Amino acid sequence: MSLPIAAALLVAVFFTSTLSGVFGMAGGLVLLGILLAILPVGTAIAVQGAIQIIANGSRAFFSRAFIDWRILGTICLGLLVAGVALFIIRYTPDLATVCIAIGLLPILVWIPQSWLALDASKPHHAFICGVLGGGLNLAVGVSGPTVDIFFIRTTMDRRKVIATKAATQVISHAAKVVFYWNAATVLAPFEWAAIAVAAPFAIAGTSAGHWILQRLTDANFRAWTRWIVTAIGIFYLVRGLTLLI
Repeated sequence: MSLPIAAALLVAVFFTSTLSGVFGMAGGLVLLGILLAILPVGTAIAVQGAIQIIANGSRAFFSRAFIDWRILGTICLGLLVAGVALFIIRYTPDLATVCIAIGLLPILVWIPQSWLALDASKPHHAFICGVLGGGLNLAVGVSGPTVDIFFIRTTMDRRKVIATKAATQVISHAAKVVFYWNAATVLAPFEWAAIAVAAPFAIAGTSAGHWILQRLTDANFRAWTRWIVTAIGIFYLVRGLTLLI
């Protein structure tokens, strides 16, 4: 990773953290796409996880009063089950599969509520959210749209949604770093230093996103989330299909 690329990464961390601060997930999708362009798949997923721990951690801290700890605990149980299953089968990601899987995820946010009425406030739904969302996060590096369908249809307000999802993602990203630890060790000390320097940029971006979030209505929050995630998904799908061709 050259110095110009490291500098560009810091800028990307700020803007993607801002995006996540507003919508709760889109920033991670964009950041992973950038990292996949410059790093091997497993390494990119681990690095994105390390950066997202900071971004999501600061977002969870800013909104800590709104975290639903009961939902968080149940989701973590599901994540544990998914992690053990992937470890047992010795799962290894490849770039085309990761891109296509991420590209298809936005379909979930367009499914009518009458077809798939999921609600993270229900314990069994929260557990399924942990299994599916946690499993996808470990397998392809992101799971925002999957987790989102369990929250976007609840009666929780946007602040509680953002706070609980952020806390969930902190734990999920930490699990991802552990899962891909061997891939992360290929990075040079300079590259890890650049990631460490990214921490204040992630926090600053999250703070900016938190400020914007307070000025959005619940209706606008849900509408914009769908369209932004869909646009990002189309990019990933096209890239994945191109790699296969």
